[in-house]
Amino acid sequence: MSPVLAEFIGTMLLIIFGGGVVAGVVLKGTKSEAGGWIVITFAWGLGVAMAVYAIGDISGGHINPAVTVGLAAIGDFAWADVPGYVLAQIAGAFTGGVLVFFHYYPHWKETQDQGAKLAVFSTGPAIKHTPQNYFSEVLGTFVLLFGIMFLGGNEFSAGLNPLIVGLLIVVIGMSLGGTTGYAINPARDLGPRIAHALLPIAGKGSSDWGYSWIPVVGPIIGGGLGSTLYVALYQGNPPLLLWVFIAAFFVVLFASMQMQKKNVAEEIKQGEEIQHNPEERAN
Repeated sequence: MSPVLAEFIGTMLLIIFGGGVVAGVVLKGTKSEAGGWIVITFAWGLGVAMAVYAIGDISGGHINPAVTVGLAAIGDFAWADVPGYVLAQIAGAFTGGVLVFFHYYPHWKETQDQGAKLAVFSTGPAIKHTPQNYFSEVLGTFVLLFGIMFLGGNEFSAGLNPLIVGLLIVVIGMSLGGTTGYAINPARDLGPRIAHALLPIAGKGSSDWGYSWIPVVGPIIGGGLGSTLYVALYQGNPPLLLWVFIAAFFVVLFASMQMQKKNVAEEIKQGEEIQHNPEERAN
C-alpha cells in the first residue's frame, strides 16, 4: 500500500469513528443519544489511536494536514510529499463523512436540529467570536503538535505510542474543546463539511462556510507553531519557519479582530432596523 492511500484510509477511519460517535450522541432515536461530551472526547481519542495503528507503519499515520505541515516545517517530512498527503486526508475525511451519513440514514429525518446535523460532519463555535474561535483552534493544535513532539522524546513499550497520542487528543478535547469543538485538523473539518453540503440530508441547514476557514487556517498555524517552538526550546535551534508562523498568527489574529468588529456592527444595525420596523419586531 502506498503512503498516500494509507493516509486516505486512516483519515476515513478517523471520521467513521469520530463522526460516528457525534452522530450517535446528537441524532434522535439512537441508542447512544445524549451520551455527552465525555463519550465524544474518548471516542475521538480512541479513533485517532485506531487510525494510527492501522496505517502508522506505512505512512507515519499523520491523518491530519496540521501534523503533515508541522513535521515538514522542522525537516522531518518532505515538502514535496505534503500536497499528496493533504489531498488524501481531505478525500478520506469526505469519504468517512459519507459513510457515517449512510450508517445513520433513518435518524436524519427524525432530527429537527439543523445545527446537530452539521455537528456530525464539522465543528462550530459555542459562541461566535471570530478572534477567540481562531485562537482556540491555534492553541488546541499547538498543544497537539507540541505534545506529539515531546511524546516522541520518550520511550514507550512497543506499539503503545498511538494509544498515548489518542489520550492526548482526549485531554485536548476535555480541556480546550468546549469553545469550538476542537477541529485541530483541517481535513477532519473540511472533508466532512463538503460531504454535508453535497449529501441529501433530510432537513439540513447551512454548511456554515463563513466559519469554515477557522478550523483550516487555525490548525495549520497552530501546528506549525507547536513543532517549530518545540525544536527551538528543546533542541536550541529555532527553525526559520518559527518566525513565519508567529507572523502569520498575528496577521490572521488582526484580520479576525477586524471581522469581529464588522460582525458586531452589522448585528447592531440589524437590531436597530428591527426596532424601527414594527412588522419585523412582531416576527
